[in-house]
Amino acid sequence: MSSEFPKRVSLLGSTGSIGTQALDVVRAQPGRFQVTALSAQSNAALLIAQAREFRPAAVVIGEESKYQQVREALAAQPETEVLAGAAALTEVAARPDTDVVLTAMVGYAGLLPTVAAIRAGKDIALANKETLVVAGQLITGLVREHGVQLLPVDSEHSAIFQCLVGEERNPIEKIILTASGGPFRGRTREQLAQVTKAQALKHPNWDMGAKITIDSASLMNKGLEVIEAKWLFGLQNEQIDVVVHPQSIIHSLVQFEDGSLKAQLGLPDMKLPIQYALGYPQRLPNQFPRFSFLDYPQLTFEQPDTTAFRNLALAFEALRQGGNAACILNAANEIAVAAFLRDEIGFLEMSEVVESSLARVSYLATPSLDDYVLTDQETRRVAQEFTRSRV
Repeated sequence: MSSEFPKRVSLLGSTGSIGTQALDVVRAQPGRFQVTALSAQSNAALLIAQAREFRPAAVVIGEESKYQQVREALAAQPETEVLAGAAALTEVAARPDTDVVLTAMVGYAGLLPTVAAIRAGKDIALANKETLVVAGQLITGLVREHGVQLLPVDSEHSAIFQCLVGEERNPIEKIILTASGGPFRGRTREQLAQVTKAQALKHPNWDMGAKITIDSASLMNKGLEVIEAKWLFGLQNEQIDVVVHPQSIIHSLVQFEDGSLKAQLGLPDMKLPIQYALGYPQRLPNQFPRFSFLDYPQLTFEQPDTTAFRNLALAFEALRQGGNAACILNAANEIAVAAFLRDEIGFLEMSEVVESSLARVSYLATPSLDDYVLTDQETRRVAQEFTRSRV
């Protein structure tokens, strides 16, 4: 990635939690970043407001029924082209007027735009972990082929990335991803069976969108991060460990072959990893709140409970299977979380949806991009049938 400013940034998913915080970073760094494209799935009102402020060359609204609303609202802004739909998003991701594409979309929807951006030679600031979960081997191969950088935005993966800067010649023995444990840390399966949607949406440390908050509560988010880490850092399955750290101050650690550990610490604030990815290789000054050890006299750690929180065990199993298993895991989980948020299934039943899908959907050892697309479609059908049977 070029170190010259201003950097031209396309922001896919600009109205979500990561997207809005990324725009906060842009506002706080005048002259360093130029927003060239914005996209949202359905929040037309916020997308319009963002477009009026940042005046990008293009905006994309995913829900095509809202195209007319966005186009009319921006009619007095001829420099901004208004587009709609998934194909438009993929086209915008590959445009030449961009240096880095920040993929802040949630779920499988981020895969094809990310592939298009990489093939167009764009560096990727990756907040869409599902891209690597679904198709990690394919994505990392494309990154090497096109000579672009894949810069992690997830706080845990940003921490690992930061710990590895300057350590290129020193092999990793293992990495340790930290997890807050979510709002239900310490609860038994019997207690988890009574969890409500409102309870699951209250994360103790992080401010995230609904889907990621539910994933964090079920520990699926950590499972997805385990799979993402394998591909980001070229690791073997046994080189990845997870430890519960309720304070969310140590964001992750790297252990080297001599046994020494490096950790990245800070307050739980996504703006820092977003800024690091966009500004890389420079560390940009900011006014973010600073961490003090005196405010956190105790940092504690414990093993995750994979019996109560079955999703983390399922993610490790999908990692072991390889092939399209993680793609199945991700698609089934997206269906399960959506059903839970609609009050159609219980908290523990989300794991049942995922486990059933892994058992029923066709396994492929060496899938192509088209195979991933078909696997995602098949899994959604299977998972939806299962959730309907539970209602």
